Amino acid sequence: MCTLDTLARERGPRVEVVCTSPPIPVRMDKQQVLVYELHVTNFDAVPLTLKRLEVFAGDESTGPIASVDEKALAAAMIRVGSAMMPSGEHGSLVDVGRVIEPGARSVIYMWITLPASGTVPARLRHRMIFSAATTGGGNSADATLENLQVPISHDAVLTLRPPFHGGVWLAGDGPANNTNHRRAITAVDGHIYSAERFAIDWLKVGPNGDSRHDGATRNDNWWGWGEPVLAVADGEITEVVDGIADNVPRVLPPVTVDNIAGNHVILKIAPNRYATYAHLQNGSIKVHLHDRVRSGDVLALLGNSGNTTGAHLHMQVTDRSSVLQAEGVPFVFEKFTYLGPGADYELDKQVSVPWEMSIPPGDGVLEFEGGKK
Repeated sequence: MCTLDTLARERGPRVEVVCTSPPIPVRMDKQQVLVYELHVTNFDAVPLTLKRLEVFAGDESTGPIASVDEKALAAAMIRVGSAMMPSGEHGSLVDVGRVIEPGARSVIYMWITLPASGTVPARLRHRMIFSAATTGGGNSADATLENLQVPISHDAVLTLRPPFHGGVWLAGDGPANNTNHRRAITAVDGHIYSAERFAIDWLKVGPNGDSRHDGATRNDNWWGWGEPVLAVADGEITEVVDGIADNVPRVLPPVTVDNIAGNHVILKIAPNRYATYAHLQNGSIKVHLHDRVRSGDVLALLGNSGNTTGAHLHMQVTDRSSVLQAEGVPFVFEKFTYLGPGADYELDKQVSVPWEMSIPPGDGVLEFEGGKK
């Protein structure tokens, strides 16, 4: 649990700030990223506006490693209970969260980058500058919250094998600070979870440079439909759900907590580490509860069941054997070739850059080497 040395000094901002899950450093290409959330609750009688946030790795003499101004805060903050408005299927999210009403909570989605070769600090310190509204409609003098400390976890980041027998894939809604997965916080049984913090919707890209061919009305129009889905590591099957009909593409059925993942498998790959494979093809699951599997074994076929409108594999790694009641944790692949952003992808005009020991970038196109290890 993240700690706060001083919540409300005299004349300071009357807020509670909580980090529910300490960041685990993970490599993304040539950087390390620290991904976490700060939940800010206003205990004042007037609205509070967060004007600036500074993050320090050591004492203040070294200067902040990140300074988040008003514009960046507006993009990084979500008011709890307000609707997020995606600008596209995998677009950025827009919301108003910087002004926090009395009794309300906003969430700041933090994404700190450090050099891949640098030393990761043991903890981060935060300075938050608020202004409070007055009864006359203006703002009072600024109030500063000093020395908000967030420890950095030293949990190991697992190296996984690809979940497919090679091919070109879009890491849809993957690791980035503005995707739907990143912003998903679920309240279940009195607790909140961010199981999808590093989740990816894998869509296969075919020889036409698209995820579909000959239309989009049938599941077999999608290049990934029926693709074998592989174990990303040795492990034990801890949950299996099958028997849910695959959807008609572009038609979303009623979604509940019980069917949101559709046909799915959860694989325990290390102590407190579980890989979830969701939206699998109905009747295709080849494993059973408590089966032991080896890296590269076929678990099922890629489908279109549950909360999905097109054939893809939703994959996430979490700290518990649950689709929703868990915290998402990072992972890396030993190697893949980065082919550029999905929005700019063209068959004859693409980058081709080898990435090693890296988590994939959100909405990037990657190529995995073919063949089973």
